[in-house]
Amino acid sequence: MLYEILKPVAVLLVKLLFRIEIKGKEKIPQKGGFILASNHLSYLDPIILGVASPQKLYFLAKKELFTNKLFASLVKRLGAIPLKREKTEVSTFKTAIKILREDKPLVIFPQGKRSYQINELKKGVGFLFKKTEVPIIVAKIRGSEKVLPPGKKFIRLGKIKIKFASLKGVKKEEEIETICSKLSHQLKSL
Repeated sequence: MLYEILKPVAVLLVKLLFRIEIKGKEKIPQKGGFILASNHLSYLDPIILGVASPQKLYFLAKKELFTNKLFASLVKRLGAIPLKREKTEVSTFKTAIKILREDKPLVIFPQGKRSYQINELKKGVGFLFKKTEVPIIVAKIRGSEKVLPPGKKFIRLGKIKIKFASLKGVKKEEEIETICSKLSHQLKSL
């Protein structure tokens, strides 16, 4: 309910504040579960992805966001799932698998943190793909780090670009590392 109320507000604000350019939006499934693997530059990225998606998105979010009870309640109602970044708990994976098997999309930032470089990715996307075989959609965001730079509290006007693509050629039989390597290559080449 809260998501349905806030999404139109977010869409309006994003269109008013930013020159947003979206390419490959047709790659995002209109229904059904999928993994949306995106680079992560800014705290705005979940909002930007939510605005671009036709479906409600669920997110793996760092556990530190859930320390304030009021904020934790808000982000949980908006689809966030706490993730302990150092060592992912089994319950987090069970929740993620459940969401995907319920035909809901799940966003993962496989870098594990905000970073300009796409270096070694965490293994979660590969693991979840092997468990669920849902499509993997790759998103590359550019410009969000300029409109809300790390450490800053105020948004600046600017342009944000997002490009979506399907991760092709991954098979359940492949090693998790191989799947993550293909994902890394596609994130870098978008």
